[in-house]
Amino acid sequence: MKSAHWRGLATVSMLCLTVTAAVNAADDWGTIEGQFVFEGDVPDLEPLVAKGDQAVKDATVCAAAGVPDESFVVNPENRGIANVCLYLRKAPKKIHPDLEQSSESEIVFDQKGCQFLPHALILRTDQTILVKSDDPISHNTHTHPIFYDAVNLVISPNDRKGVPLQIKKSQLSGPPVKVTCDIHPHMIAWWMVSDHPYVAITDADGKFKIENLPAGKHKFRVWQEKLLYVNCSEFKRDWTITVEAGKTTTLEPVVITSSSFPKD
Repeated sequence: MKSAHWRGLATVSMLCLTVTAAVNAADDWGTIEGQFVFEGDVPDLEPLVAKGDQAVKDATVCAAAGVPDESFVVNPENRGIANVCLYLRKAPKKIHPDLEQSSESEIVFDQKGCQFLPHALILRTDQTILVKSDDPISHNTHTHPIFYDAVNLVISPNDRKGVPLQIKKSQLSGPPVKVTCDIHPHMIAWWMVSDHPYVAITDADGKFKIENLPAGKHKFRVWQEKLLYVNCSEFKRDWTITVEAGKTTTLEPVVITSSSFPKD
């Protein structure tokens, strides 16, 4: 009976230790969420390719529906700014165990109507990016990193199998990597190549969420294609955010005005 009693106590003790460790672990991490909104008259951007423009190369495909300018996209309903990039330039000392590896081993980068889809994406160094095309014409995917070797892939017409590509080095020491098609120069996209999970791109509502950050203060670099490094009343280029342990911190919306645009 005594041995059974002590075994029972040991089991309870182990359960207590496990629960305590789980609580302490939760207290080491926090989540942030927020939104970028535009105040003022939204810039009226002409399409990169007008519908029906026969002067453009491969007009039967590229001008069939036209190609919009996605360099500054504002949601007319809530003024949210899409494709604002936030990122820690270097991986922190601690990364949440659930985020050490990407949940998806492969992501798709597509081409349709002479337009890259999506316009901006996050690519971790443990992921493969599968470059596809839904167009009946050739494209190429040409990266323009600042610090590392470029990639230049020819993508065959209607290639739904895709060309796999891996980039093994983080490129967050500079801005997101520009991607172009040399055959159709109006085609532009942006890749955030990262060796850690603490990066975000705002959605169509201008919203972002970064989960399970180490508790404490973090300095995020903020970049947008038209604004470049974002300067606003709240911060200049780098946004210092305090992550509260065990909590989701909802930040005040960041307001961007026309004065935030770089001067010519």
